[in-house]
Amino acid sequence: MDSITQLAERLGSQLKAIDAYVSTAESCTGGGIAEAITRIAGSSSWFEAGYVTYSNAQKTLQLGVPAELFPRVGAVSREVVEAMAAGARERSGARFAVAVSGVAGPDGGSPEKPVGTVWLAWADGERLYAERCQFAGDREAVRRQTVERALEGLLRLAAGENPDRG
Repeated sequence: MDSITQLAERLGSQLKAIDAYVSTAESCTGGGIAEAITRIAGSSSWFEAGYVTYSNAQKTLQLGVPAELFPRVGAVSREVVEAMAAGARERSGARFAVAVSGVAGPDGGSPEKPVGTVWLAWADGERLYAERCQFAGDREAVRRQTVERALEGLLRLAAGENPDRG
């Protein structure tokens, strides 16, 4: 069993133990976090919804991200992932949510946000946590590391801990 499936299994056990649900809001992972969660038999008892909002317009439409954020800070930013996580949690009714937006590559990077730059955010209804990561490797590697980090953060959040590493 791979590390992502193991993380998802642990998350499911933890969420079932506290009778809580999680939702995901994904851009650069294209639904990869939700896919990892739903690999687990019985995930319907702890997974509420997954939003794949690749375009800025869909981030606004589905998750309520203020449209004025994009020209000001860009889609790959603390402000946007925090709004995505809050929107996913609020709109789904889940207790917890995770959101990701990043530059998976091979192009699309800039000096300020090179390929591998990913912002993640976690919400629990009371607080928002965010973290910027710089992942190495090709597109697949960046996406895989993002899914792993998102699940690790959810495990910490469900345990009542700060999910970011910073």
